Amino acid sequence: MFIRTLFLIATLLLFSEFSYALTLKVAALSPDGSTWMRELRKGAEEIKTQTQGRVKFKFYPGGVMGDDKTVLRKMRVKQLHGAAFSNGSLNKHFPDIQIYNLVMKFRSLEEVDYVRQKMDQTIIKGLEDNGLVSFGISEIGFAYLMSQKPIRSINELRARKVWIPEGNTVAAEAVSAFSVTPIPLPLRDVLVALQTSMVDTVAGSPIGALTLQWHTQVNYLTQLPLSYIYGVLALDKKMFSKISLDDQKIVRTVLSRVSEKLDKLAREDNIKAMEAIKKQGIKIVTPTEEASRELAELIAPANHRLTKSGKLSEVSVQHLEKHLNDYRNKVVETNATQ
Repeated sequence: MFIRTLFLIATLLLFSEFSYALTLKVAALSPDGSTWMRELRKGAEEIKTQTQGRVKFKFYPGGVMGDDKTVLRKMRVKQLHGAAFSNGSLNKHFPDIQIYNLVMKFRSLEEVDYVRQKMDQTIIKGLEDNGLVSFGISEIGFAYLMSQKPIRSINELRARKVWIPEGNTVAAEAVSAFSVTPIPLPLRDVLVALQTSMVDTVAGSPIGALTLQWHTQVNYLTQLPLSYIYGVLALDKKMFSKISLDDQKIVRTVLSRVSEKLDKLAREDNIKAMEAIKKQGIKIVTPTEEASRELAELIAPANHRLTKSGKLSEVSVQHLEKHLNDYRNKVVETNATQ
């Protein structure tokens, strides 16, 4: 009887250790030393301390684990447990994660902030319902056209070799609406594509252009925010559930704070990055009013098609439109009373 009791205790201890002690392997395209990796490593150290070593992280920065598509495949076979993703990479898990990417929907960052207060949690829940635990949305910024030749009109855009992220349905629909034939590539291949003239035009945020070294291969930035892009740290839900509930709370608390800090830092970093790329000789061009109006007219039916085709849910698009209209009406009312 005594031996059986000892055996049961040993078995329980063994499985308790297996259930609660875990090293989460997480990939990222961001290079080591970047803001993203710096803050993620700080958060990982805090989690390790608070959980007394029961939850650890091992990071694979700089794209060493491959592009997002490859990383997702490695997550399915448990070779990896999570990654820092650009949001468009996760549209097959949860299509509405691209709701903020709709082209020319937002006119200002103030509009973005208002809508995000209303909709961020829905996106986070949508990911978790589809097997990915995330901890908040971290801004990457407005995407601008950056090109080797100036783009001020729709005809100049149509003459360019335009990159879009591989698998990004919103970007594909947008360039199709502009009668542009896109060149889809994984994010990690874009710099080489620019260097070899496979593409001559990309869309991204100023901080993204600096981090990924695109600024060394382009000469112009078209001052027209096309879409709002962001990143998420996402962990496999089944792997996350192996952590004890108390430790899950610690991980959620710390990584939510990290995501919030990254979100704030990106806003500041993009302002600095815009000034930096100007100093490095990139010229800022402004599209003509006619071109801006034509782009808006062309993109409206494309955004509508995304909803009708089921690539974005009608409910999410309606919520986005409602929140935008609410904000714009408030601005009009405030200006009228001043």
